[in-house]
Amino acid sequence: MQQRTLGNEGLITSAIGYGSMGISVAYGSADHNGGIDAIRRAYDLGVTLFDTAEMYGWGENEKIVGKAVRNFRDEVVIATKFGFTPPNLGVDSRPEHIRDVVDNSLRYLGMDHIDVLYQHRVDPNVPIEDVAGTVKELVEDGKVKYFGLSEAGEATIRRAHAVHPVSVLQTEYSIFERDVEQLFPTLHELGIGFVAYSPLGRGFITDAAKPAAEYAEDDMRRFDPRWQPGNFESNIELVRLLTELAESKVATVAQLALAWLLAQGDDLVPIPGTRSPKRVEENVGAANLVLTEADLGRIAEILPTGGHGARYVDAMLPTWE
Repeated sequence: MQQRTLGNEGLITSAIGYGSMGISVAYGSADHNGGIDAIRRAYDLGVTLFDTAEMYGWGENEKIVGKAVRNFRDEVVIATKFGFTPPNLGVDSRPEHIRDVVDNSLRYLGMDHIDVLYQHRVDPNVPIEDVAGTVKELVEDGKVKYFGLSEAGEATIRRAHAVHPVSVLQTEYSIFERDVEQLFPTLHELGIGFVAYSPLGRGFITDAAKPAAEYAEDDMRRFDPRWQPGNFESNIELVRLLTELAESKVATVAQLALAWLLAQGDDLVPIPGTRSPKRVEENVGAANLVLTEADLGRIAEILPTGGHGARYVDAMLPTWE
């Protein structure tokens, strides 16, 4: 597996990482054993970046990740996040809360340090300088190595970076979802890497998408705008066209989508998630798929601005500041 450098502080990871959220929440019933098998298969194939968060089951997901990587913890990069509060996903980035969450995360993970600590969402009630200052203290204490932000805008990134270097920004990014590209010039200027979550459009850019009504009540795709009537049919047609291109490359559409992301820059790492070791193998295979300028041009013809439908219902849309 190729390696990539994220930011200017020394953070190096595999070109493709692994996102663990779906093991525990948002995509139907949890599958702890499948998740552990998928994580261990990913490691066997060279994946070194494993992403979790306090909010993914309020510690349960961190326990799963910690258990899965126990025998090779020192060989991988573990990322987790603070900032949400149960049960209704409020936000709290007060310094004392950050410290409490980090101590809990270390206990859940069974580790003595966190490699990448993200603020999961910007807290409008806490100056980002206070957040960055707290993470700086945690770095000095040896509990954290690198500072990350998630779903933050240019002003927040700049203010945080002035207090303590931000190594990486994590935001949704895929062939279907392009809005974050507006921040890339800022990231390049400041020397900040990028991690793309939901790089397969929450599973739409695969061979497994089905209408919203066919998903379980606890599956976020049941309510995702991209799965709703009208948008769904339009997006299925886009995936069909992408699949034709992928097959001409002897690849799957998921591999094509991940290879497209890797082609957007050497400081970008996607973190597809799955509970299937076979899907892990498929995703990792994208690292060896080379897209030509003609391939990239054809993708641009098929999706000049992305897919159909917003990435969240309006009430859930992050506000970039």
